[in-house]
Amino acid sequence: MTVTVVYDNSEATELCAAQHLYLKPIAKLMINVLLPESTEPVRPFSNWEVLDQLKSLICPDQFTTVRLSKSTKDFIRFEGEAETRSLVQILKAKLHGKIIKLNGLKTDLKVVATDAQGEWEHFPKAKETSLSDGTEEQDHDKSPDSIYFEGLPCKWFAPKGSSGEKPCEEILRVVFESFGKIKNVDIPMLDPYREVMTGGSFGNFSFGLQTFEAFIQYQESTDFVKAMESLRGMKLMLKGDDGKALACNIKVMFDTTKHFSEGAIRRRNQERLKLQELEEERKKEKKREEEEAERDPHNLTHR
Repeated sequence: MTVTVVYDNSEATELCAAQHLYLKPIAKLMINVLLPESTEPVRPFSNWEVLDQLKSLICPDQFTTVRLSKSTKDFIRFEGEAETRSLVQILKAKLHGKIIKLNGLKTDLKVVATDAQGEWEHFPKAKETSLSDGTEEQDHDKSPDSIYFEGLPCKWFAPKGSSGEKPCEEILRVVFESFGKIKNVDIPMLDPYREVMTGGSFGNFSFGLQTFEAFIQYQESTDFVKAMESLRGMKLMLKGDDGKALACNIKVMFDTTKHFSEGAIRRRNQERLKLQELEEERKKEKKREEEEAERDPHNLTHR
């Protein structure tokens, strides 16, 4: 997850005013530079030499970020992100169909620029979602209703004024109920037994910002679809009291694990109960050891 400063939030839409959270469109461009098919020897050139030429073509405009996506004998592909989608269209017009001339290279390189929004969709469209994988009980007639999130910043979902940065389930519910009534929410990192139960970690750090994963189940499938469609191709943006804004990419997926199914909830409860019983046994054992130590402070063995 990458957190960036937002300089132009004109395309952002309100998600939850109480938490100062907004959705900002991802604005990316795919740039293919076609390499010559000439059989004649060509002087070596680097991808970064090509990138410098691309940057000069869009000057004085700039990419927010740009990275090398793929390099083959036929083309070099870059993915560039801009501040807004409207700026992406300007950059595309400046790049598409243009020619790059490199010193010492006889053949020109052609640039093909296309919108890259579809490349960053993190979940299947409603018609593509498949509910049955044959591994668990499943109501085949049930429409999808649950979303899995990854990379949500803890601090953005923590109670105002709290000293810690743990996210709050109620705040998560309030934020995403803007799409419809929510039936269940679950933040695994808030369950002290979950990491032991799964053998995994539910929190990560990115650029000093701790993030968490979460599951949300909507009461109505239509609201689930509304949420998925609204979140597609979006970043999460926080607008501070000082007017400054930060944005981050979040992973949004259709929940394929059936997290809120009766079977899954029953298994989690059973595993939690076992861990609680083990913890209680450890506490009793520790208490017995402390009591024995009090009776025999010098740990002497009497024969």
